[in-house]
Amino acid sequence: MRFVAVTCEQRAVMLARVGASSAEDLFADVPPAARLMRPLDLPAGMSEIDVLAHVRELAGANAPAASLVSFAGCGCYDHHVPSVVDHVVRRPEFFTAYTPYQPEVSQGTLQAIWEYQTGICELTGMEVANASMYDGATAFVEAALMACRVTGRRGVAVSGNVHPEWLETLGTYAAAGVIDVTVCEVPGGCTDASWLAGGAGGDTAAVMIASPDRHGTLVDVGAHAEAAHAAGALLVAASNPVLLGVLEPPGALGADVVVGAGQP
Repeated sequence: MRFVAVTCEQRAVMLARVGASSAEDLFADVPPAARLMRPLDLPAGMSEIDVLAHVRELAGANAPAASLVSFAGCGCYDHHVPSVVDHVVRRPEFFTAYTPYQPEVSQGTLQAIWEYQTGICELTGMEVANASMYDGATAFVEAALMACRVTGRRGVAVSGNVHPEWLETLGTYAAAGVIDVTVCEVPGGCTDASWLAGGAGGDTAAVMIASPDRHGTLVDVGAHAEAAHAAGALLVAASNPVLLGVLEPPGALGADVVVGAGQP
């Protein structure tokens, strides 16, 4: 928003309206010790054109993310979003320019959710999809809670190669005594199910893995499903929905619940 200064006449009218003779009167209640009794040490003013040139110069010193290589891992990868995605989501079926209580918006929201759930079911190989979770970590915990309700057990065995923030979220519920969580370290980042030997017992409701995991390693979902089912537990597999476009769906490999983050 551009700044439009007031005129001297407008300034005088405003001061008179509040009963002040000068701008200094507005600060009369502020103790002198708390006031800066000298002009601010600022450089000389610049014209609009000079300011724009200066800001562009400062911005030019930044390195754009697209020119850098990210080694952050844990899902922070470069993604390409096809231009058709923007065109699809901007179709009038999905929005209106009027108020949100209009039936057009409700219909568009239902349409968008149905399209989303249908796509997620196709990618994950599951029969139904939930569209009400806030993020992947929340869905991960909800899957554990659901497994406990379905099996009547309290134990959860989770791979230590799951995203650390997701493990922390799961640990919050464990600290509250809602479920019993056992985080199993995976020696050497191996993708077989041998780590379950020390974590899955008779009270295990869910075996929880991530593929790809925090290191970007693909996990043998089928082997983990067999091991989980042999222990009477459900397999919860976390995955990347974009990556599932080229991988076999976890549901087809025996996963009982598939979760993920929709941000990618």
